[in-house]
Parts: sequence; structure tokens; C-alpha cells
Amino acid sequence: MALMPVAEIDVMPSLVVSLLEQQHPDLAGLPLRFAGNGWDNAIFRLGADLLVRLPRRAVADPLMVEEQRWLPGLTAGLEVPTSSPVRLGKPGAGYPWHWSVSRWIAGGSGLTAPRALRGPAAAPLARFLVSFQGPAPANAPVSPVGRGGPLAARNEIVRERLASLAGDPALSAAWARAVAAPAWAGVPLWLHGDLHPANAVLTPEGGLAGVVDFGDLCSGDPATDLAAGWLFFDAAGRSAFRSEAERLRPTDEATWDRARGWAVSIGSAVAASSDDAPDLRTLGRETLAEACAD
Repeated sequence: MALMPVAEIDVMPSLVVSLLEQQHPDLAGLPLRFAGNGWDNAIFRLGADLLVRLPRRAVADPLMVEEQRWLPGLTAGLEVPTSSPVRLGKPGAGYPWHWSVSRWIAGGSGLTAPRALRGPAAAPLARFLVSFQGPAPANAPVSPVGRGGPLAARNEIVRERLASLAGDPALSAAWARAVAAPAWAGVPLWLHGDLHPANAVLTPEGGLAGVVDFGDLCSGDPATDLAAGWLFFDAAGRSAFRSEAERLRPTDEATWDRARGWAVSIGSAVAASSDDAPDLRTLGRETLAEACAD
């Protein structure tokens, strides 16, 4: 059985309270309740308007540090609310890693909204991406798992996953086309790095309320984030997403080919590694089906 990564530290509410008391005592008296775990971080709701996000695995600590360093400046002025930290936390109270306090964004997880109902988020998500994906400086973070880099580096593992999932031959053809596409020749751009529905907050009507979890913040090929067209949407939503992205920033066909390849890579990873997370497993399988549909 393929499972989500196991926590190296089970972050308990008492630990969060201790960290707040030491480092942000003005927040320590607010009501605190557990809100969920991701692959890398634990989330706690703090009062009515805040959340605390803490790594549950060592691999997430350097990602948190980069997020704290860069994200406030990158998200200033964006029209879409984000989980950019408003308070910074550091190791303490026996906890070894960095952590953050962010704004709570009202709405529901995009993961739980049916794909066909996410369409109203398509154009706003495209506008967010084009606004966010500015040129990155030379010292911008590089993904430790290759996000933003060449797809060829993932060829072997993706083909193994597709074989294990008994994928449609059209899926292997889409992957082969993506790997063969010309590489990104432009300057590295800022990337969210992990833009799938679980990292978006939607309104009840399916609009985009916010973008969260920039733990994979990195720089490189914009195709990595454009994979959101297949991760989020059905054909109609994807068409709206692409049209709005193209209106704001013309994009060549090779980049869209690589974007579909990134959707295959991410979708196959999620489908193959989420036996204990049915919503994520469904996301992975639906994403692969959408990649075939094109």
C-alpha cells in the first residue's frame, strides 16, 4: 500500500501553544484547534483570522525558511489572498524547525469541490499565476525535487508509475511528447511549485478565494505551474484557464506540452502514493484522465 509520508514529529496543540507563548505571546491566548495535515506540514486554526503551519518532517524545514524569506515580498499587491506569513516562528520549546502564522482564508478546499464546479476559478487562477510568475533572481530557491526543471530528469520514474497504474497508451504518448518538447529557454520565473486543488481555497460558487501552501516555492520553467490546467479543471475550465493565461502572456505550444507533462508527473505521483487519502488519489486519477482527454 502506498501511503503519505509519516510524520517525524506529531505536532500537538500543547506544543503550538508553547511556541506561541515563547515567541508571540500576544497570540497565545487565542483559541487553537487542529485543522489538518498535509504531506509536509500540520495546520492549526488560531482564533478567527489566523492559522499556524508547522513542519511535521525535517525535509520541510528548509522549504519553510525559503517561504518566510521570499513570500511576503512576492505576494504583496496580488489581488488573490495567499498564505504568506504574517508572523515568523523559529525553533523553540523542544521543536527543531521553523514555522509560520498566516491569515486564515475563508472558503473550502478546492480538493473537495467537484472538478466540473471549479470552472469559475479558471480565469482568476490564470491571472494569479501570470502575476506571480515574475523573473526570479539568481539566488532564488531551486526545487530539491526538480520542480521547474527538465522533465527528462523524471522520465524513468514517471514511466514506472504509469506502468504500475496501467495507464491509457494515450497517457504514455502525452508524456513522451512532453519530454521531447524543447526546454524552457527564458529566464527562470517564480513558481508556486505545487499548484493543485488542495492548495487553493474556493468560494461556495467555485471562485478563487485564495492560494495557499507555498512550501515548494522555487524558480524555473513556468510549465510546472501551468499544469494546474489539468490538475484543477475539466476541458471547459482548462480552456478558460489557458485563454486567460494566453491573453496576459502569450505562451508557445512547447510550454503547454511540458505543462501537460508536469500534470502527468504530479498526477501519477499523487495517484500512486495516496492509498490512505482518497481525495488525493481521486485527484491523481482524474488528472491523468484529463491529460489523456487532450
